[in-house]
Amino acid sequence: MPFIGNKPANKAIVASDLDPAVITGQPALAVAPADTDEFLISDAGTLKRLDASLIGGGGITVADQWRLIADKANVDTTNTVFDSNLEQVDTSGQGTIGTAMSESSGVFTFPSTGIYLVEGNVSYQKDSDRAYTGFKIQLTTNNSSYATISQSYGSINRDGSSEFYTNVVTSSLVDVTNTSNVKVRFSGSVPGAVTAVGSTSENHTFFTFIRLGDT
Repeated sequence: MPFIGNKPANKAIVASDLDPAVITGQPALAVAPADTDEFLISDAGTLKRLDASLIGGGGITVADQWRLIADKANVDTTNTVFDSNLEQVDTSGQGTIGTAMSESSGVFTFPSTGIYLVEGNVSYQKDSDRAYTGFKIQLTTNNSSYATISQSYGSINRDGSSEFYTNVVTSSLVDVTNTSNVKVRFSGSVPGAVTAVGSTSENHTFFTFIRLGDT
């Protein structure tokens, strides 16, 4: 390469050779790094490139909530799946993080792999006693057969002529290793039909999904 004056020294670049403008003069990345974006790091004195997907500590990337928007009657011993009248919460003041869960006929698909906290909350109503009112999270790992992984119970004890309610909450950690195969659904189990309460403006019967970290 031609040069004027003294020939540049043949030496390694050191910290003092770099001007901050090497970085500050570049276009800014205005969004979170994609998994395939790369960083330059010193690994015990050896320079290496690192994919953003390998950097931990990014915080919660998915927090989503869905609810039943209309009453679901006749929840009974047939393990009734909550498979219709579901929406992502959208009332003013409510919010979510990241890519939403997707739902089809009551089956929820996760947007990405990871360890998720899955929680269901159901509000049951009936004008007669029910010895128990069950609520389940059911999981498939093959996109076909389902098994109950979490189950909780309440009861309805009527002491007058009005309608009475109970609330049942159940939760589990779910290891989503494959978004095509690992899915969840929610179902009730009650000895005699009850109604699950729904609303399009408030959470009465609702489901929460929070990604806690990598699988």
